[in-house]
Amino acid sequence: MQHRFRLNTIASLFVAGSATLAPHVFAAEAADLANGQLMDTVVVSGSRIAHPSQEVPASIDVVDSARIQDGQIRVNASEALAAVPGLVVQNRQNYAQDLQISSRGFGARSAFGVRGVKLISDGIPASMPDGQGQAATFNLDTAERIEVLRGPFSAIYGNHSGGVIQLFSKDGQNPPSVELNVTGGSYGTNKVDLTAQGQAGGIGYVLDGSRFRTDGFRDHSAATREQAFGKITVKPTADSKLTIVANSLHQGNTQDPLGATWATFARDPRAGETDASDTQNPKRTLAERYNTRKSIDHQQIGATYEQSFGDDRLHVMVYGGNREVIQYQAFSKFLQNQTINGILTHSGGVVDFQREFYGIDTNWLHVNQLAGGKLSTTIGIDYGRSSDDRTGYENYIGNTFGVKGKLRRDEQNVVSSLDPYIQAEWQSGPWLLSAGLRYSKMKVAVDDHYLSNGNDSGSLEFSHTTPVLGLLYKLTPNVNVYASAARGFEAPTLNELFYSGTGGGFNYQLKPATSTNLEAGIKARIANNTHVNAAVFQIKTNDELVVDKSSGGRTSYRNAGKTLRQGMEVSLDSNLPYGFTTKVALTSLHAVYDQAFGSVREGSRLPGVPSANLFAELAWKDTLDRFGAALESVASNQVYAEDSNIEKPAPGYTVFNARFNAKQNVGNWRFKEFARLNNLFDKTYVGSVIVGDSNKRYYEAAPGRNWLLGVSAQYSF
Repeated sequence: MQHRFRLNTIASLFVAGSATLAPHVFAAEAADLANGQLMDTVVVSGSRIAHPSQEVPASIDVVDSARIQDGQIRVNASEALAAVPGLVVQNRQNYAQDLQISSRGFGARSAFGVRGVKLISDGIPASMPDGQGQAATFNLDTAERIEVLRGPFSAIYGNHSGGVIQLFSKDGQNPPSVELNVTGGSYGTNKVDLTAQGQAGGIGYVLDGSRFRTDGFRDHSAATREQAFGKITVKPTADSKLTIVANSLHQGNTQDPLGATWATFARDPRAGETDASDTQNPKRTLAERYNTRKSIDHQQIGATYEQSFGDDRLHVMVYGGNREVIQYQAFSKFLQNQTINGILTHSGGVVDFQREFYGIDTNWLHVNQLAGGKLSTTIGIDYGRSSDDRTGYENYIGNTFGVKGKLRRDEQNVVSSLDPYIQAEWQSGPWLLSAGLRYSKMKVAVDDHYLSNGNDSGSLEFSHTTPVLGLLYKLTPNVNVYASAARGFEAPTLNELFYSGTGGGFNYQLKPATSTNLEAGIKARIANNTHVNAAVFQIKTNDELVVDKSSGGRTSYRNAGKTLRQGMEVSLDSNLPYGFTTKVALTSLHAVYDQAFGSVREGSRLPGVPSANLFAELAWKDTLDRFGAALESVASNQVYAEDSNIEKPAPGYTVFNARFNAKQNVGNWRFKEFARLNNLFDKTYVGSVIVGDSNKRYYEAAPGRNWLLGVSAQYSF
């Protein structure tokens, strides 16, 4: 069957992954439990109450600081999230469009940024009220852990919660320290990061600033990214805590290499697509001719306050910020001047907007005894609002392309969301019952100021109630089984509403997608040094949002019929003798259209979604934690790039990576070094696809063999 790994893929993974599976249980029994014990991580995602991850009736994984930071450049979350089952995080090698993140298929068709998956950082949304988010705003240099929630319980987070990714940064603590990190590598890649942290007068602080630059693996893909982060924690009383977090992101003129056709990719994976209409320079690529690029300025600040009253708790979170984006796209001059029914289309190859956003989430937790068990009830309300002043311009003046020309769009877009919710958890003996209800309402208002091509002013409102139910039973102290169910809700994002078809205006015809989610799983601990989690799931969706037209960086959407996702996830973590550890994360996903629409047949696979992917790692470190090494393998099955499955899919691949770490302590100094070699065997493969591109420029190549070297020095006072 197509959704299974090919035999040669399994064989190539045998060295790094499958060969380690059989000895796990037996080696765990013989291991010294005092030295090899795996501790269960406490999580807050899903239930909103701190629980060991083994005791949550949901699929949830934790990526710790070591995996995020050791042996990594800490620029893309894809570096750390590859080890999470059910999650596909693709580095497009295009910093103008950010990562491509999907959870059980949700979010796979995003043209840029992250949609379908809720992003949260230190309790503060990194996704906008419409559901669109940017993983680039995550500060990985200060991350303590990342929690990844998948399946039905994601729905309790509301609109666009096909999955939830929460980053938690570290708090400042004594002794104070200052750390400098310097990293360099292939394709002119380099990064400098400086962090200071500590406590003074009972106030914890973390300050971080970094600058990253790369020439890029693909032609016309250079980028510079500057980030700053600050966190202050203070306890006004013994029962309260105030946290203030601020961050900023600046990317100036980040080059966009665009996608390539299969013929171009096969000829030269680094090359861009040429422009057949460019008679003056036929070898010049579209990206070069139009100088496709994006500039981003993003600032955000938020505060959370928690006050305990015995077992009860008040939680208040407020945030606000602004975002400015200007993007130069690759549109034809002739397309920009076309008319539909005698009206000039909503064209313009330059997008320019300024956004202001803010929100508040407040909830109350009440704990009491009920029927011989503990009942914890959370009642809250979540509000968010964003306002965009958006303009669009032609991307040419005369015969010069890639410059801001005549005005073609001028409007204000306002999105607001208001979500009351309630969640309750009852625990007694081996039973844990969790239930929740959330009512999501999203409003979109458009005030059109450019009327020569018609008046697009209007409004939309989407609403849905999402119930969640989960049950967990402890079969033994080390084995838990669970089942959960939910209804999901996914309204169109603002970017999905901007265009209708090719050149059309605001798309008022789009409807939200709704889904029914079912999951069952088992969580087991073997001899205290091996954890095995497994889950099976089914998701049925109505009115799936799919790509209608996509060209030159502009994408329009439509509603399809029904889709079906059925799959399995398995993760294994084990501490082995002699300092070895292993991790395996396997996902099998059968994601298809369950109903024909247009030219798409029933049973066609959802584009952008691999039918199987696997991460396997064998790592080692010495008993004094001075040296370490690891061999990783990442594999993915083929991926279709459009709904009909007619065009050539991006082939499946298997790549191997290696890393080496060293640490030294000298007085108050701590030094660290790492070397990383990715794609050891120089595999040529497609790393991500642009779903539904009208010009068949679907393919975005991944790098060949490449290296990174990093050093750091930390001084503790």
